[in-house]
Amino acid sequence: MAKKFTASVKQLKPDAKFGSKLVQKFINSMMWQGKKSVAQQIFYDAMEKVAEKIKDVSPLEAFEIAINNVKPHLEVRSKRVGGASYQVPMPVNPKRQQSLAFRWILAASRGKKGKSMSFRLATELIDAYGKQGGAMTTRDNIHKMAEANKAFAHFAW
Repeated sequence: MAKKFTASVKQLKPDAKFGSKLVQKFINSMMWQGKKSVAQQIFYDAMEKVAEKIKDVSPLEAFEIAINNVKPHLEVRSKRVGGASYQVPMPVNPKRQQSLAFRWILAASRGKKGKSMSFRLATELIDAYGKQGGAMTTRDNIHKMAEANKAFAHFAW
């Protein structure tokens, strides 16, 4: 009889301040060189700034709304048919939606210069909450490319 292989999957624990796994994932993706305490401090400072600016909802809700606003629904993928490559619009997997949203918000925050990272992250989250900013521009560009290439949607696999 063959042994059952069970991979031990390490469960993500919620963060200490908000008790949210989404926040913990974001902090982990923001972290550089294993410096989690630095990433946590930057994120919590940014959330305090978000709380000052957005009064109608809690900072955690504002963060979740910002992430959901940035998530892409469609993306283009290259598909080779015959001798030609086509940009085929395809729906995005929910896990990939989340990771792309995180990546775009962090890239837009890191792209700004002159202020502290917590201030840049806070402004990007506030902009994403209001459906503006660099991360939303990236999402809109992806959606425009998918819309422009919808003629090739029949190549989707």
